[in-house]
Amino acid sequence: MKFVHIADLHLDSPFVTLANKNILANLRRIEQRKALKKVVEYIKQNNIPYLFIAGDLYESKYIKLSTVEYINNLFKEIPKTQIYIAPGNHDPYTKNSYYNTYEWSKNVKIFNAKIEKIETEEVNIYGYGFNDYYCTNCGIEDLKIEDKSKPNLLVIHGTLDGASIEEKQYNSIAKKTLQEKEFNYVALRSHP
Repeated sequence: MKFVHIADLHLDSPFVTLANKNILANLRRIEQRKALKKVVEYIKQNNIPYLFIAGDLYESKYIKLSTVEYINNLFKEIPKTQIYIAPGNHDPYTKNSYYNTYEWSKNVKIFNAKIEKIETEEVNIYGYGFNDYYCTNCGIEDLKIEDKSKPNLLVIHGTLDGASIEEKQYNSIAKKTLQEKEFNYVALRSHP
């Protein structure tokens, strides 16, 4: 099974540390778009059937409609690739978020705050998305994998073994819990 897993692009981030150097912040935002385009080009060239985005694709507080349209147009370039997005703490699935109000390409599935299972011929994909800027328990402990005849994957934005109070507010998941569930792959965010 072939797939690409990305997380934490934070498109349209204000880059506060670069704010006094406006040109650098703008350059960084352009680089972010180019990075996503490179991912899509790679998927096209290699006929990748799945793209997993484990949260923080964009910054909810700063995202522009033009950026959402840019993202969606890229997704339309790979219609045979199923795209699964698990919103994170910077891009939660809220009532007014673009995840909820925008008409995304048909190949895009966006998870919300209830763990959902998508069954395909070759894999079971479980997903969970933030519905607020904080999440202290996604309910992964209660999940039971019933079909082990094919791979089971989890797409989720969370902190692995979060110890501090701050880390626990961002969906801290115990490595031990994930091992007990016996997922074949867990697409988490890219930093602890």
